[in-house]
Amino acid sequence: MGEFDLIQRYFTRPARRSPLGVGDDCALLAPAPGMQLAVSSDMLVEGRHFLSTVDPARLGHKSLAVNLSDLAACGARPLAFTLALSLPGVDEAWLQGFAQGLFALADAHGCELVGGDTTRGPLNICITVFGEVPAGAALLRSGARVGDDIWISGNVGDARLALEVFRGKLALPPGLMQLTRDRMEMPTPRVALGLALRGIATSAIDLSDGLAGDLSHVLEQSGVGATLDADAVASRLAAAWHPDGQALQLPGEARHAVTLAGGDDYELAFTAPVAAREQVEHAGRAAATPVTRIGRIEAEAGLRLVDGSGQPLARQQFASFDHFG
Repeated sequence: MGEFDLIQRYFTRPARRSPLGVGDDCALLAPAPGMQLAVSSDMLVEGRHFLSTVDPARLGHKSLAVNLSDLAACGARPLAFTLALSLPGVDEAWLQGFAQGLFALADAHGCELVGGDTTRGPLNICITVFGEVPAGAALLRSGARVGDDIWISGNVGDARLALEVFRGKLALPPGLMQLTRDRMEMPTPRVALGLALRGIATSAIDLSDGLAGDLSHVLEQSGVGATLDADAVASRLAAAWHPDGQALQLPGEARHAVTLAGGDDYELAFTAPVAAREQVEHAGRAAATPVTRIGRIEAEAGLRLVDGSGQPLARQQFASFDHFG
């Protein structure tokens, strides 16, 4: 099977938002009047971002999910995406599964494939996603203000638990392992929450490399500092596995390391005024997404971590993932 046969068989579908669809030199997109395009790219490399044994349908899902998560953090509605795919060879069963997972998530968000590239080489997936947001309404990293609450969506740390099992450093019961593996391999982009937070949140970021490090980008770009309640962050760790909704019990330091520096969460961290607490909680309910208040924005620079009793935690223990670190 040649390159263009591969594209035609697995990645060509009718497109409504691009008059050309897949197959021309460029895709053409026209945002609605008064809207801005939001554009983001993410690359997934075998052995760096995913295991070689991952199910291809799950990999297709995650490849798009991590990009949709960026749109969610901006408060943008998905429109379309391009796919650049490097393959060691043509494996039709793998391609069928990958395309199935990719398009299932794309269809759920009304996001169309409108172009890209394929080549032979090590397995490498790069998606560029396009969304639209009203001019001036995008959620940015630079808008946090002193006195704001800090919130997170969903659970953080679950995906890191699965990774620790794969590394042989942790053992989990089968039911909990399946839950955490699902969280690692099939993250849920919080697009609906991002849309609901427009006009409420003052800043936002998606959590890919670990909460402590990702939140630090917001603090730096906003010119503020923060105090974070690490126990509040950990309060929902793997909570969906427990019939009573209680967080997974790990030793305090291990629990904080997983939730503050775990990475691969693809949840949202965002800030909002204290007066908007009821609005934030309503946005979470409207988006069917739990939201948890975990700290506050302060004038003093830097990120300070405390436990539930207000005792400080050592910041250096919770460094986030760095591709070149």
